[in-house]
Amino acid sequence: MSSAQRREQLIMVARRAFAERGFDGTSVEEIAARAKVSKPVVYEHFGGKEGMYAVVVDREVRALLDRITKALTGGHPRELVEQAALALLDYIEGDTDGFRVLVRDSPVMSGSGNFSSVFNDVAHQVEGILGKQFKERGFDPKLAELYAQALVGMVGLVGRWWLEVRKPKKEAVAAHLVNLAWNGLHNLETKPKLGQRPKQD
Repeated sequence: MSSAQRREQLIMVARRAFAERGFDGTSVEEIAARAKVSKPVVYEHFGGKEGMYAVVVDREVRALLDRITKALTGGHPRELVEQAALALLDYIEGDTDGFRVLVRDSPVMSGSGNFSSVFNDVAHQVEGILGKQFKERGFDPKLAELYAQALVGMVGLVGRWWLEVRKPKKEAVAAHLVNLAWNGLHNLETKPKLGQRPKQD
């Protein structure tokens, strides 16, 4: 096995271990045993558990962001919400181990690459889309960041829940997310206030 092949093997083994047991529950010894190599081989490639974890997380962050960015092709805002929701659920379904790594608590030394930072990156992309729509509809574009965080947070937390239950089907989950998000955005008030009672029919 070449050095590059060995490194790839170790990344895949570590990804599975971190998904199953988390950062704290995984040891270099366990990764080495699963890969059928000695501990020095792991240290040679990654310098230790932290280095290996950083590589695994960075790869997953790039995979998720790439998937969501490529999905955002529609012109209509509703299509974009649908595409983003489905892209996340596709990732959860197809890369379950990767998503588990991202949603577990990151170690203290990791300043980025955890669940929160990934979704902040996604929210910044959504913010640009919302900002344009807000401006066109007479809303304050400065509030696009708040709404982007709310939308992405909603989809992300539902994704964490769906990761475990896997029902209803992802298309139904995405449809319900879009229903809530779009119908809420569609009837958005320009200056909402607390304490307003809805009109009775």
